[in-house]
Amino acid sequence: MIRHSISLLTTALLLGGCLNAGQPTARQSDGGTLKITSWNLEHLAERDGLGCRPRTAVDYVELKRHVEALDADVIAFQEVENAEAARRVFDPQHYEVVMSTRPASGRGGPCYGAPGQSIRQQAVGFAIRKGVPWSRNPDLADLALGNPDLRWGVDITIGGRAPVRLLAIHLKSGCNSGQSPSDRNCPVLFDQLPALETWIDARAAAGETFAVLGDWNRRLAARGDAFYAEIDDGNPAGADLTLASGDRRATCKARYNEFIDHIVLGAKATARVKPGSFEEYRYGLPEDRHPSDHCPVSVTLQH
Repeated sequence: MIRHSISLLTTALLLGGCLNAGQPTARQSDGGTLKITSWNLEHLAERDGLGCRPRTAVDYVELKRHVEALDADVIAFQEVENAEAARRVFDPQHYEVVMSTRPASGRGGPCYGAPGQSIRQQAVGFAIRKGVPWSRNPDLADLALGNPDLRWGVDITIGGRAPVRLLAIHLKSGCNSGQSPSDRNCPVLFDQLPALETWIDARAAAGETFAVLGDWNRRLAARGDAFYAEIDDGNPAGADLTLASGDRRATCKARYNEFIDHIVLGAKATARVKPGSFEEYRYGLPEDRHPSDHCPVSVTLQH
């Protein structure tokens, strides 16, 4: 297995900033670039006061402000109850919302650390800036392994002069490291691997420009990571993968310096990365005031 980092772009990536809410990106969308982002919104419920992170109307307004500051063209999001919840954050005047078609699992139960609150549906989707051409492909239902509690992947194609295929995912938690499928808490995550590798290999074999982005729940950049080595085997040609974060360390939470939210690029997408464009957005707030327990990560592709 061959591990590939974004070595040719490492120096440029190190120049990329960690964005804060008070410092909106100065990116000018001229039709020649596409900024893609992954953001886990931590139990975003449709209504105030519900879910494992109950929020007020003010909280939803704050999240909308961060969307404006991110200024992304396409945002893959995770842990969102439904399209109505997403639209409270992604203004329908500016973004179209595309949600997983996975049926509601009916899962409930108490929330850890939030007495009296109940778990809501956690779904994957995209927010796509209006005016960006796109089409939908069938969801990657195989990622769920037939388990109604596991998330499906959402698969879209961004059109235009240079199409990009994007898959939004949220893999099983509990196995952020480990070198074997039999390691504690790892069997389910590694069982999801064949479906993901099949999707990647199909895109590469078709000669497509593609990226997989989302909450991988895995420290893919760790030296010799067994999960990443399996999907980054360079076979077929074009399935030679790159982590958009390169050698950057995560700074969202003081306790963790390795990303579990990733944008993984195929060979053709890697060739289109705008140097220095990888960003970790840290809200411009102390960690204890972050509006989600994940920070968005982004990269910009050029035509």
